[in-house]
Amino acid sequence: MTAAIYSLFIINKSGGLIFYKDYGSAGRMDTNDSLRLASLWHSMHAISQQLSPIVACSGIELLQADTFDLHCFQSLTDYVLKNPFYEMEMPIRCELFDLNLSQATQKNHVALLGR
Repeated sequence: MTAAIYSLFIINKSGGLIFYKDYGSAGRMDTNDSLRLASLWHSMHAISQQLSPIVACSGIELLQADTFDLHCFQSLTDYVLKNPFYEMEMPIRCELFDLNLSQATQKNHVALLGR
């Protein structure tokens, strides 16, 4: 099944929001709201890893609500790292990253695992 991407948050391993892009037409969140949401998601994800009865649980992967699904994809590598001027854990400001991300999301439908 396919679904639209409305927003993309990239959170570093410390829980800091390093990238946010809004694709929805319902209005963009202000900076404080996006930071709060990223921090809340990071905290819930970390707590779920510790509370899970499954050994080596990777945490929450999908949170389903009535009007949206919130997916967590973890990546060990990142195309941003190909930029020699990018510093780890810092906000992502890379033109090539933005271009490739736009191309990936302009396809209007993105296949999401587990749906």
